[in-house]
Amino acid sequence: MKKWLIPVIIIVVVIFGFYSWAKNFNNTAVVLQEDAKTTWSNVESAYQRRNDLIGNLVKTVQGAADFEKETLTQVIEARSKATSTTIDANNLTAENMAQFQQTQAGLTGALSKLLLVVERYPDLKANANFLELQSQLEGTENRINVARDRFNEGVNNYNKHIKVFPNSFLAGIFNFDEMSRYKSNPGSENAPDVNFDFNKKKE
Repeated sequence: MKKWLIPVIIIVVVIFGFYSWAKNFNNTAVVLQEDAKTTWSNVESAYQRRNDLIGNLVKTVQGAADFEKETLTQVIEARSKATSTTIDANNLTAENMAQFQQTQAGLTGALSKLLLVVERYPDLKANANFLELQSQLEGTENRINVARDRFNEGVNNYNKHIKVFPNSFLAGIFNFDEMSRYKSNPGSENAPDVNFDFNKKKE
């Protein structure tokens, strides 16, 4: 074998090894990133279901005589803001997610206040449609928590892949940036109480 072939073979092997490593890194990063984006879509879908249910809940409450208009207005306005605040899956920045979270938290607060006010309206407390919507809201809050946990898990898997060495070297070359996790407001890990026991006697 000619001597000049040895360094050529070594160079070819090194290039092929680097190419294989880069290819595997890139493909895995793309898959993990797309999976995380999909889980975010599921988060928004769960919140949209809640918004729809709250819209139906408001229509039911509006039928009650002399129901507090201020409370209803607060829920309607908060729902409008929450519905109009969405995030493109390709633009999941910490700032955008904080804004999204803030509007959803505002709606949660308004909803909790509305449900407390309902305590003073016996007809609503016995309304079958209201009770059904209330039950569906409770289930939806659980779905939201599950969807957010899965999103954060997906983001965590992606971030670990691009941050461990030597993958971090390729992440800079291929422009794979760290994704932001969903961070709840203090106390927002507790779903609003939408499961009142209307039959419970007052102390």
